[in-house]
Order: sequence, then C-alpha cells, then structure tokens
Amino acid sequence: MSSLPLVSTAAPGRFVPVAASARSMLILERLAAMPKLAGVTPASRLEVRASPQMVSSGIRELDALTGGLPRGCLTEICGPASSGRTSILLATLSAATQRQEICALVDISDAFNPRSAAAAGVNFEKMLWVRCGMRLQKSPQRHRVTENKIEKPVEQALQVTDLLLQSGGFGLVIIDLGDTPLKMARRIPLTSWFRFQRAIEHTATVLFVISQAPCARTCASLLLKVSGKKLSAFSSQLSAETSPTHAQFLDGLQVQGELLRSRLERKPAGSVATAFATKVG
Repeated sequence: MSSLPLVSTAAPGRFVPVAASARSMLILERLAAMPKLAGVTPASRLEVRASPQMVSSGIRELDALTGGLPRGCLTEICGPASSGRTSILLATLSAATQRQEICALVDISDAFNPRSAAAAGVNFEKMLWVRCGMRLQKSPQRHRVTENKIEKPVEQALQVTDLLLQSGGFGLVIIDLGDTPLKMARRIPLTSWFRFQRAIEHTATVLFVISQAPCARTCASLLLKVSGKKLSAFSSQLSAETSPTHAQFLDGLQVQGELLRSRLERKPAGSVATAFATKVG
C-alpha cells in the first residue's frame, strides 16, 4: 500500500496538490486500511437480489403490464371512487383463493360486499375478513349483539395487519383504505409501511393496498393508478324489482391502469398504461 500523502510539500509552508486521479486512489487505499471500514463491502461487489416470484392478479391486462403481483413485496393500487379499484381487489382475491391460498382482508371502513365477492368467484373458506371500526358487545338487556363505533379504525387496522404479517402463512393480505378519508390515510407513518415490508421481505406473502392516493410511498415495490372511464348500459337494463350487487353495477366499467412505479427488472423507461373492462363471471 502506498504511503504517499494526499498533498506534497515542495517547500516549507507551500503545498502542491496531487493529481485528482491519484488523490482518489490514495483516499480509497487509506479508507480500506481503517479497521472500522475493513468489513464494508463496496457497492460494486454486492449481490444482486433475485427477482421475486410473480403471481396473477386475476386480470389478464394487468398481468401483461406488470408481470403480475410480486411475492414478498408491497403492491399499491390507488384511484378515486368508481375507478375500478374494488373490481381489482375482488379479482385478486378470487385468483388467490382459487390457488388455494389463505387470504386476509383488513376492511377499515366495512365496505366489503360478500355478494359481490361471491359473484367474482371468491372462495370464502380460504378467506379471513377483518372488519375494523366496529366492536361487538353483548347487551345485557336484550341479549343481542350491538355495534359501537370506535374512534381510531386506522390504528386498529395497522395493529391487525402487523399481527397477520408476523404470524405468517398468508398468501395474500389486503388493506382496504379506499373509503378511508385521504387526510387520515396519509397520516399513517412511513415506519409502519417499512415494518410491513420488512415482515414479508423473505416470505411468499403479497401485501396488497387499496387507496385513493399513494400512501405507502417508497415502500411500495409496485404502484398502479387506475381511473374509470365510462359505464355500460348494464345498470339501465335492471328492473326496479332487482336488487343488484355492487359488482354488477361495475360490470362493463372501462378501467385505465397506469404503472407509476416498479422496482422489478422489467421496470419501464416511462409511465405505461393498459385498459380493461370489468366483468362479473
């Protein structure tokens, strides 16, 4: 190892700088000789992390755009009301339960419709439905169950999600923030999303978040924005005596999906989009 100084002294009190390239090499050599930095691996020698396993989202067009949903990663779908996000949720849940995977839905605003899920092909025997914001208590007078609102359903949802991810065994965990006020959803600290991501990093779990606007920020490995364009004339054909499900109203909705972020190998050079029509099977 060279012992040359970073500067040379041509005369007392006068310093002559060494060439830039030589200076860089000397700095690296001296840093490598420091005991505290001896075990540091340069970035150029770090191993490339293997690409995560991809699973189908249940929608062919989305799979063609993103390659599917990555396991061990956080995927976020954001969009306003009537944008098709619920249809994507049901399609993803249906595809996962049909693969015989155990799924969990953390429903913060109690917006999940079992009839719509049944129409989409969800297998309820493989699904855990966690309804946040409600606390069941027995009334001593009427001996029946009453529902009392609790003040912080979002905090309850974060605690439940943490327990689900730490317990393991779930192929898909969904957090539905779609009907949660945006101001409240954005108050979720980044540390919570980071903890969730670390909990599933080396597992086969897909963490799936539905929201109005991006909330997980940089913790989301895949971020997709959806927007509904138009409805078909299906709803006008329903008779007044028919009681349609939520999924039936969305049948024929033209959904535009835009890929905003992807940390996979197939990361696009720019934002790319796809379109599909929701359909109840």
